[in-house]
Amino acid sequence: MFNDFINQFWPSTVDGLAFGSIYALIALGYTMVYGVLRLINFAHSEVFMIGTFGAMFVPFVLGINSALTGLALVGVIILMILAGMLASAGTAVALERIAYRPLRRRGASRLAALISAIGASIFLQELFALIVIPNVFDRPQQGRIQMALPQIMERTDLFSIAGHPVKLHQVVVVVAAVGMMIVLDRLVNGTKIGRGIRATAQNPEAAVLMGVNIDSVVRMTFLIGGGMAGVAGALYLIAYENTNYYIGFLFGIKAFTAAVLGGIGNLRGALVGGVTLGLVENYGAIFFGSDWKHVISFTILVLVLMFRPTGILGESLQQARA
Repeated sequence: MFNDFINQFWPSTVDGLAFGSIYALIALGYTMVYGVLRLINFAHSEVFMIGTFGAMFVPFVLGINSALTGLALVGVIILMILAGMLASAGTAVALERIAYRPLRRRGASRLAALISAIGASIFLQELFALIVIPNVFDRPQQGRIQMALPQIMERTDLFSIAGHPVKLHQVVVVVAAVGMMIVLDRLVNGTKIGRGIRATAQNPEAAVLMGVNIDSVVRMTFLIGGGMAGVAGALYLIAYENTNYYIGFLFGIKAFTAAVLGGIGNLRGALVGGVTLGLVENYGAIFFGSDWKHVISFTILVLVLMFRPTGILGESLQQARA
């Protein structure tokens, strides 16, 4: 068993970094909304799902059915990421406006918001299964099956580590995810919008007295978190070339696990938690088999909640320094 771990260490590490990057991007939405509203947005999993379909719409409309190269490939990837961001960000803002804001204005309990989130999640799943997939993507009577994306890039080897090849799609996922996380970190920590988000997270009453529009900040928080989930959806689709109406379920729970693992409400913690979860999943699969990946993820969630509920980094957005 130890020999298997040595032999599969580098392939598992590269694959774990790719999956972990996707978990981290989705986890950013959970952690931002929690930091500002103290709300776990369980409909965020469907925001990710809609991002995959938004990205799929680009090659579907362009009629792409074979692998691309050069500038054509770069252009399609950028368009898919933008489409995924637009679809997911729009969905997240609509969720905030329809499912959460009325409850917040009425002073409803967090339990009511949680129930609203679960209801919105199921609604979006069924909407895509019954209406969007059969009609928009021309799949009559097939809304509940897995949809495959035509391969838009060759699975070429870019380089190798210790004799193990690293694929182009894995590099694209990791590089794009890290780039988006750096942009988000700079946005939150170095711009006026970011200061408004951090001020609202730290003390909403004082933020209002200082002229911060809470509704605008909350809307922007959902917009940014949804956009990150859209990037994750596009990258997942580009790398693994399939999606379905319930794909957000497992990814959403694992991203929530990543957010808790890194420190819920901590943006950099989402990155640390996502990458850590992706690596541990893949390393654990070497010892226990791939069927145990999900068990490993949820065991980590239970252990973190039991022994270190503040996560690896521990500092929340509410406590972050200005």
